[in-house]
Amino acid sequence: MKKTPLILIAILVSTFLVNCKSEKNKVDFSTITKNYFDDKNALDPLSATQSGQNEYNDKLQFEMTDSYRKSQLDFFNKYESTLDSIDEKELSAEEKNSYEIIKWEVSVGKKLLDQPTNLMPIHQFWGTHLTMGQYAGGTSGQPFKTEKDYTNFLKRMDLYSVWIDSAMVYMKKGIRKGAVLPKSLTEKVIPQFAEMATPNVEDNLFYSAIKIMPDAFSDATKKDLTAKYTATINDKLIPQYKKMAEFLKKEYLPASRSTSGIGSLPFGKELYAAYVKQWTTTEMTPEEIHELGLKEVARINAEMEKVKNQVGFKGTLIDFFEYVRNKPELKPFKKPEEVIANFNRIYSVIKPNVDKLFSLQPKTKFEIRRTEAFREKTASAEYSQGTADGSRPGIFYVPIPDVKEYNMYGDEDLFLHEAIPGHHFQISLQQENASLPDFRKFNWFGAYGEGWALYTESLGKELGLYKDPYQYFGMLGNEMHRAVRLVVDTGLHSKGWTREQAIKYSLENEAESEASITTEIERYMAIPGQALSYKIGQLKIMELRKRAQDKMGAKFDIKKFHEMVLESGVMPLALLEKKIDEWIASK
Repeated sequence: MKKTPLILIAILVSTFLVNCKSEKNKVDFSTITKNYFDDKNALDPLSATQSGQNEYNDKLQFEMTDSYRKSQLDFFNKYESTLDSIDEKELSAEEKNSYEIIKWEVSVGKKLLDQPTNLMPIHQFWGTHLTMGQYAGGTSGQPFKTEKDYTNFLKRMDLYSVWIDSAMVYMKKGIRKGAVLPKSLTEKVIPQFAEMATPNVEDNLFYSAIKIMPDAFSDATKKDLTAKYTATINDKLIPQYKKMAEFLKKEYLPASRSTSGIGSLPFGKELYAAYVKQWTTTEMTPEEIHELGLKEVARINAEMEKVKNQVGFKGTLIDFFEYVRNKPELKPFKKPEEVIANFNRIYSVIKPNVDKLFSLQPKTKFEIRRTEAFREKTASAEYSQGTADGSRPGIFYVPIPDVKEYNMYGDEDLFLHEAIPGHHFQISLQQENASLPDFRKFNWFGAYGEGWALYTESLGKELGLYKDPYQYFGMLGNEMHRAVRLVVDTGLHSKGWTREQAIKYSLENEAESEASITTEIERYMAIPGQALSYKIGQLKIMELRKRAQDKMGAKFDIKKFHEMVLESGVMPLALLEKKIDEWIASK
C-alpha cells in the first residue's frame, strides 16, 4: 500500500474542515429567522393577528389537541436541527442573539410539552376564549376595515365554535386523569361562557363588528355580512357557549380540585420547574425565589414605614394599608371618564422629562381606554401593543368596574409600568427596529418585558411624579405587590399553600383590597410562574445599571444605558447581562 506523506494528510484534513465549515454556513441565517417566524405564526395565528401579521386572520389554533402538540414538537425538532447546521462564530453580534433566543425557546418549549397541560385548556385570566371575545369587540387586534376582514373573522368564528367542542373533549380527559382547575377558578370561568349566550343576537359581543361596518360598504355587502354573522352567532356560537357553560356547571365544577397549586398534580413539580424557567429565563429554583421574595418584602416594608411616619399616621402598617384603601380623597372619581382623564394628566406631567432619560423613543401612537365591559370584572390594567406600521396604536386598558370604589393611589406608578416609559416604549421600539428579524420584533420574554416595566416605576421622581407621598406609597405598594408574588407563587405551587394562605399573606403586606388580592391570587393559580417574571427581571436590570455606574463612573450615560437595554428587544436575562457587560468593557 502506498503511504501518504504526513504533510499531505495535514493539507487534506485542513481542506476537509474548511469545506465542512462552508457547508455548515450554506444556509443564510436571515432565511432561517424568517422561516422560524412564519412557522411560529402558523402555530399561533391569534398572536400573529395581534402582531399585525394579517395573513393569519382567518385561522385558529386548536392548542389542546394531540395533533397540534405533535406539530409543536416537529417545529422544535426542526429548528433544533437547523441550529446545528450553523457555525455560530460566523454570525454577527445581533445574529448571535437571534441564534441564542431560538435555541432557548426550542429548549424550553420541548420541556413544557413533556407535561399534559393541554388537559386544562381554559382558565379565567387569558386564552383563546378571551382573545376571541376581545377581537370580536371590533376595536382590538382583529381588523374590520374591508370586506375580507369581515369574512376572515367569520371563518375564525366558525373554527372557534369547533374549538369549544375540542376544549370540552380534552377537559373530560383531564377529569379522568385528575388534571383539572381548582374549584375557585372554574367558578370564575363559568360566567365568561354563560354570559355570552345572549338571547338577542344584536346584544352579543360577536355582533359588535356589524355595528361598526364602514360606510363605504355597499348596502348589499352590509346585508350579506349581517345575515352571515347573525346565522353564525345564532346557530353556532350561542349554542356552543350554552353547551360549555352547562358542562362547566354540571360536570367540570364537581370534578374540580380543592387544592390551589399545580404542585398537587401528579406532574406538578416538573411542570412548575419548567414554568419557572420559562418565565424567569434563569436557572433559579422555586426555593431560591421564595427566599428572595421574603427578603424583598422585608426591605420594602421598611420603606413603607417611612412613608407612614412621614404623613403622621399613628398605628401599624396594616392599619395604614386599611387607611389608604378607604381614604376618601384617594377615591375622588364619580365617572369612569374622570379616571381616564387622570391618566392623561399623568401623561402630560412626564412628557417634558422623558427626553432627559431617553434618547431612543418610539414613533407608535398611544391611547388610554377603559377595558371592555365583557372582561372588565376580572381584568387587570394592561397594555395592548400597537402595530409597527401605525395602523393600530398601543393601548393602555384600565378596568373600572366600580368607579366609586376606584382608588387612585397607585395610578402614577401604574402609568409608568403599563404605558410610558414601560410597556409602550419597550414593545413599540422593539417592533419598530428594522434591524431585528421579525420573530424578535414580535417576541416576548416576561422576565425582560415585565422586568423593564417594573424598573421604569423607579424612574417616577426623575420624571416629575411621586411628589405626593401617597403616590410614592403607591409605587412602593406596586413593588411590594411584585415582591409578594415571589413568595405566594412559589408558596402556592411548590410549598402546598392554599388559596386562603396566599390571600392572608398578601393582605398582611399589601394595601390592595381583599377583592383585588383575591383576583390576583387566582391569577397566579391560573398561570403558574408568570408572576415571578416582574421582580426577577427588575432586579437584574437594576443590578446592571449599578454595575455600569460603578465601573464607568463619569462616563456613565443614563440615556445610553436605556438605549443599550432597549435597542435589541426582549431576550433571556443572561443574554442581556452579556450585552451590557460588553458595552461596559468597551468604554
